[in-house]
Amino acid sequence: MNFIPKSMAPAGPAPGTRVPLGSDAHKTLFCRTMLDTHDPYRPALIDWPVIDEETRQRIVSLPIWDIAVATEGRAGMNVKTYGEQIADPLLRDAIDMNAYEESRHKIVLADMVTFYGIELQPEEEYKRPRDPEFAFMRTGFSECIDSFFGFGLFKIAKDTGFFPEELVETFEPVMREEGRHILFFVNWVAWHRRTMPLWRRPWFELKVWAVWIALIWERIDMAKGMGEDNTKAQENNFTLNGSKELGVEIEFPELAAICLAENDRRLSVYDERLIRPKFVPGAIRLVLRFMGKKKAATAA
Repeated sequence: MNFIPKSMAPAGPAPGTRVPLGSDAHKTLFCRTMLDTHDPYRPALIDWPVIDEETRQRIVSLPIWDIAVATEGRAGMNVKTYGEQIADPLLRDAIDMNAYEESRHKIVLADMVTFYGIELQPEEEYKRPRDPEFAFMRTGFSECIDSFFGFGLFKIAKDTGFFPEELVETFEPVMREEGRHILFFVNWVAWHRRTMPLWRRPWFELKVWAVWIALIWERIDMAKGMGEDNTKAQENNFTLNGSKELGVEIEFPELAAICLAENDRRLSVYDERLIRPKFVPGAIRLVLRFMGKKKAATAA
């Protein structure tokens, strides 16, 4: 069953017209972009390619499938729950579309692991968040991190042949949707920040900081290995050291450059009046600049 928008929203602002952040035109543009670029593919109709046993074993060995399915399941719940409290018809349609696609990602992944015989741990129950806005923001900012590295790792898997071409083509719609989701999210943040009452803004900014602290702490905890059994840490840190899992030994600067290029490429196809995620690409560029200066100083 495909998603059907409920609102009768106008078309986005005409090309070339100015779209101030926080304006009605801005809201219409990022919502219409989400709705109008939707790919109505149906997971049940995906024709998973038959692959040889060696390739299947490589895919099965990746320590990501449990957390990938669980992450998409939580994301679908978090986004859907936040959308339920939105009164604006257009914005709610766009958020509902986001939730629908997140849940569809989970179905795609679940179907894939079943087809290729990948065993998953039993899924935990996806509980409704107590603070829907915080949960929505945590999902959005987390996707900004994971998609940035995911774009680069997907490129490496494609170029090295780790994923056969048929499987790359099958997953490409999912990767496009991840780009649409983070684009929608960062524009929602910019619009929401500018349209909320002034008395709410300090609390919202505290939430933003709390989300980033939670995400950073989460990744520090993962890096510690989760105690004696580091399986979960390997799964969660795949976005950072996944090139080794793909059988490619590359230094961080090269991986970062690939991620930056893929991030720019995938987001360049959308309206230039929409803002792009800045924090993660900016942080990576800062790290590369620092590493370059340090390397130059050492050489001197």
